[in-house]
Amino acid sequence: MRERQPCVYILANDFYGTLYVGVTSNLIGRIMQHREGTFGGFTTQYEVTRLVWYDVADTMEAAIAHEKRIKRWHRDWKIELIERANPRWDDLAVGLGLPPLRDSR
Repeated sequence: MRERQPCVYILANDFYGTLYVGVTSNLIGRIMQHREGTFGGFTTQYEVTRLVWYDVADTMEAAIAHEKRIKRWHRDWKIELIERANPRWDDLAVGLGLPPLRDSR
């Protein structure tokens, strides 16, 4: 994956069952920020750091439009989207070169 590539992503937390939908032009850098809690807020509060789905877009505008669409979806639809591509809910960030997550519970 290129360092700068617009994409939409979904993070999950097994403990709370929480999902987070985001958009970025630097997926690896953004996942590292989520893991480190750089910005605080929702993902830090609920420890939502496991990358379970992502989709690369041609432009940032297309990625933002896709993110907005997914955010309006019912939770069940998001889960179906994740499970079609990642049925075991593996941390896809490992395949992008990041180390495995530590169990923080």
